Amino acid sequence: MLTFDAIIIGFGKAGKTLAGELAEQDWKVALIEKDPTMYGGTCINIACIPTKVLVHDGLHGVPYSEAIERKNEVVEKLRAKNYKNIADNEGITLFNSAAKFRSDKEVEILLDGQQEVLTAEHIFINTGATANLPPIEGDIRSDKVYTSTTLIERKQLPEKLVIVGAGYIGLEYASMYANFGSKVTVISPEDRLLPHEDEDITAEIQKELEAKGIRFVFGTHAEEIKEDSKDLVTVTLSGAERISANAVLLATGRKPNVEDLGLEHTGVELTEKGAVQVDDYLQTTASNVWAMGDVKGGMQFTYISLDDSRIVMDSLTGDKKLSLETRQHIPYSVFIDPPFSRVGLTAKEAQEQGYNIIEGKMPIASHPRAHVINDLRGLFKVVVDKDTQQVLGASLFGPESPELINLVKMAMDLKAPYTFLRDQIYNHPVMSEAFNTLFDIQ
Repeated sequence: MLTFDAIIIGFGKAGKTLAGELAEQDWKVALIEKDPTMYGGTCINIACIPTKVLVHDGLHGVPYSEAIERKNEVVEKLRAKNYKNIADNEGITLFNSAAKFRSDKEVEILLDGQQEVLTAEHIFINTGATANLPPIEGDIRSDKVYTSTTLIERKQLPEKLVIVGAGYIGLEYASMYANFGSKVTVISPEDRLLPHEDEDITAEIQKELEAKGIRFVFGTHAEEIKEDSKDLVTVTLSGAERISANAVLLATGRKPNVEDLGLEHTGVELTEKGAVQVDDYLQTTASNVWAMGDVKGGMQFTYISLDDSRIVMDSLTGDKKLSLETRQHIPYSVFIDPPFSRVGLTAKEAQEQGYNIIEGKMPIASHPRAHVINDLRGLFKVVVDKDTQQVLGASLFGPESPELINLVKMAMDLKAPYTFLRDQIYNHPVMSEAFNTLFDIQ
């Protein structure tokens, strides 16, 4: 049996960050990762980084096959950098193995082909999430049926692509593959696009995506996938429509990676949705076990994982000022073309919570910077509490929104009045000066 101060299962953003910080505190750390191609975690290997490389190259006219090659080069470089950072740290021992709990304080791995047991007073689960496959009949295991992880490994651009699911991942892939030249059809069980987002914004998003040639089929779901030939599959919908394609993407969400962890041998409990249950300090129902990142449920973003590591580190070695309760106003972006970014409440959500609101609304075509960059697409909207003058939320669909949304988030965190953003002196011509107009509301 090998003894450590901390065992971290999973080489993701939270795991690698916590490992490094604990090692700086002279903790003896074991970091376990079963898949060497996942050093660094989901973001750099199969999600944020590779997809954004493809988004970028698709917008800049790079042929698909060349973009895939560049994507692979970027991922391999970042993965190697992550490995080196851990391997060069004398306080961290990296084990390439699956991990399985034997008890709250014992984890079983394979070391040089032999079973070995690691033990520690502090164990951290950082195993991420995996694609959730829907119950579709037929040839769902066909090599023409993909998840968001496997489609970006395909070297040949599909002439026709069907995407099952119209959530954020589905839309990002739809926009990206349409930019490369695929004919894309998106299947959605909902009656409209992104029903939890502002309706004016989603109408604009749908208009712009349809302008790329993307077809949406609403109020239906895929019932069967049938492989027709070497190159084609047919997707049969609940309304009996049949769609032929060269590839099918199942963009139907991701589920926490808890299988085969041996949690039944511990006091760790799961939520109704199958995530590891944690308190505000990310401690599980087992007193010496914590969970970080996607495996604990909630928003699945790498920056959430990073903040999880901050909360855990503060809980272990600080004054416990950080917690899920103190986490504020989480922004997110969907890298469609143009990108959509959101933080806080929509007008509908704010009204349902009893706020007395005022709204700001600005079409991108009215902004000078949009004419400079020759991109007039999109709409910006903000929601303000009329009584306190504080910003309640923003929905920004348009150029450079992933950067702008962070400025709104910081103003919200600081509880600054909306006039703070309205009355700033911004340099010119830039997108951020849109706030002079967007927040010019009474």
